[in-house]
Amino acid sequence: MNNVVVVGSQWGDEGKGKIVDWLSSEADVVVRFQGGHNAGHTLVIDSVTYKLRLLPSGIVRKNKISIIGNGVVVDPWALLDEIEEAKSKGVEINENNLILSEGATLILPFHREMDEIREDSAGKSKIGTTRRGIGPAYEDKVGRRSIRVMDLASKQNLENRLSLVLKHHNAIRKGLGKPIYEKDKLVEDLLKIAPNILKYSAPVWKKIDQYKSENKKILFEGAQGILLDVDHGTYPYVTSSNTVAASAATGSGCGPNSINYVLGITKAYTTRVGEGPFPTELTDDIGNHLGEKRT
Repeated sequence: MNNVVVVGSQWGDEGKGKIVDWLSSEADVVVRFQGGHNAGHTLVIDSVTYKLRLLPSGIVRKNKISIIGNGVVVDPWALLDEIEEAKSKGVEINENNLILSEGATLILPFHREMDEIREDSAGKSKIGTTRRGIGPAYEDKVGRRSIRVMDLASKQNLENRLSLVLKHHNAIRKGLGKPIYEKDKLVEDLLKIAPNILKYSAPVWKKIDQYKSENKKILFEGAQGILLDVDHGTYPYVTSSNTVAASAATGSGCGPNSINYVLGITKAYTTRVGEGPFPTELTDDIGNHLGEKRT
């Protein structure tokens, strides 16, 4: 097995998680490179059901290294909850088999609130987001005002960064008639969980380069589908990240020569995640039957 990128070739929900889990039996390293804690991947292994949203699918396999790349936006509380949920089902997770990019952008409570405010006020133009703050977090990343994993290591730096980002968000909130967001409680809450997040933190690009030199087999796991790519999808009804295979390189910090094969996953019955044009959708009994049919 060479280094493989697995992406959805439609609008998501193609069953990528099952394929990644199957391929991960041959891989040494599994990398998430974009997206956030959206609908996620459901795996059933030995009659145990795992619902993974941020953790790479390889985490449920023993002796595999799982990486959350810099291209992922991370809700730190959601990540810790997911880790505890997986541990409760017998999955071993520690600093040796889970690595979180120090450069990954954090999803914070005001991102979730902004996501909800926008969706509720958009009417028929709403995108159909998961309301988990993923889009607003990516906006702050591109706007060079985001809080990253590494910022949790310094209280002073964290306070300075939060002051910058809240200046932006509070101006919007005030304009929409919403209360301004105070940073003090958020600083306290973040510093409380910082040690549990930082222990997984590392320069992912350096780790991947090391694994390449050791000839480890790397599997890159995409989220959503390529028709939701912010540049190449059905804009504006898209997600806020690049979902095509090429983003595996930028979302993890490795060069394009690290990718040997791209596997696109397609399902026979096409569905669409979120809002947007879908002229072939069947909203009648036939559509319901096709959506529920199991072979």
